[in-house]
Amino acid sequence: MATSVSRSCLTYLLHLAQDNLDFRFPEVKALLALRGKAFHPSGNFQEKTPFWCLDGLAEEDVRGVMARSVCAKSAFELWGHGPTHSELRTSLLNYPSENMSPFMHKDSTYRINVYTFNKTLEFPDRIKRIDAMDYLPFKGTVSLKSPQHIFCLLEDYGTDPNDIPEHPNYIYFGRWIADGQRELIRSHSVKNRHFIGNTSMDAGLSFIMANHAKVNENDLVFDPFVGTGSLLVACSHFKAYVCGTDIDYNTIHGRGRSSRKNQKWRGPDENIRANLRQYGTEEMYIDVMVSDASKPVWRKAALFDAIITDPPYGIRESTRRTGSHKDVTKHADGIYLESHVPVSQAYHLSDIFTDLLNFSAHHLVVGGRLVYWLPVYRPEYCEETVPLHPCLRILSNCEQTLSSHTSRRLITMEKIKKPEEFDGLAQFADARFSPYQGHNAFREKYFSGLNKRCIKEDNKAVVNGQ
Repeated sequence: MATSVSRSCLTYLLHLAQDNLDFRFPEVKALLALRGKAFHPSGNFQEKTPFWCLDGLAEEDVRGVMARSVCAKSAFELWGHGPTHSELRTSLLNYPSENMSPFMHKDSTYRINVYTFNKTLEFPDRIKRIDAMDYLPFKGTVSLKSPQHIFCLLEDYGTDPNDIPEHPNYIYFGRWIADGQRELIRSHSVKNRHFIGNTSMDAGLSFIMANHAKVNENDLVFDPFVGTGSLLVACSHFKAYVCGTDIDYNTIHGRGRSSRKNQKWRGPDENIRANLRQYGTEEMYIDVMVSDASKPVWRKAALFDAIITDPPYGIRESTRRTGSHKDVTKHADGIYLESHVPVSQAYHLSDIFTDLLNFSAHHLVVGGRLVYWLPVYRPEYCEETVPLHPCLRILSNCEQTLSSHTSRRLITMEKIKKPEEFDGLAQFADARFSPYQGHNAFREKYFSGLNKRCIKEDNKAVVNGQ
């Protein structure tokens, strides 16, 4: 009993991928929250480094995080660490023997791996590292192919590839627990997906968004700008029921021109349902429908556990909604003729985000999350330009750079209360809740930056005599 208690209060080491750096902390924090655990870093925590030490977790919690994370590569039970091999040795010799012994007895098999970050070691050097650890009381048999236990020596040589030190900055040793889900990035790549469009979301970012939203088994997830359903694919992988809407009839029904090279028209079975069928999650598909995100089509109720979306920015896809500035003739009873085709008009980004936040405030369950992308012009960006709502609080704000002057920010919000009558008044009275009109010029600023860059490159070519 004493051993089980001590083993529930261990330190665990996460090895994280060095991409999407801003997204890693919110992802791990959200996945821990799914298990009712808080994020407790150990020692001198630095968010941008590839190694994090966490306290206050059980092994089951770590396995639960790694079963979903696409930002984390591997997790280890940390046995020892230090800036030099000598200090690592001291740390390991001070580690409680009762925590080691279950994995080092004579009937066990094991293997020791050596991993270096930002430096490559030759094979003989790796063997020397392993041989130098003969002070550890391993009694089992080495098995390189199928060991019962895997141990890893990890050396961190910093993050600057142009300034690699001769000796590691820090060294860790621990027992391997589990690997993350980085394989999902390859297996769900849009390159191999049955149905894609011009704006299909990258597989890795789709899974990150699902994790930020704490999508869980049997949740109901909605995407109001569903497109080709990349976000639905990611959420259905975690056993959530998925549905969505989009104003584009051809995209919803899988018709029209194909986005694939050397293919003019979409095939007969290119649609969102087919994408889920491709990955074996068709049973989680509810449906999608043609709908205008600016028009209320849902009954007034808290329906969704999560709303995850990538609204159009006006770059690859136009921002539009149904309506016209012209007078449209209709019958006195307000019903359009059967042959009526709705006319579309501009849908400003500020209005898109206002409608999205209002919709989420009314249709998310309390505690449910809204995760969406916000395009920004970097020279003008400040936190005050992020849309707010009295019923929603911001949990994280992560940047993905698109160019020197533009980026998009992944905003995660949580519903903290039900809408009340005076919330509408608060939005008018409090400047914090007023829509930021600067978002409406994002398209012009985006292409203005491209034009300036092209002119600068042309001028440079002329100077060089090309």
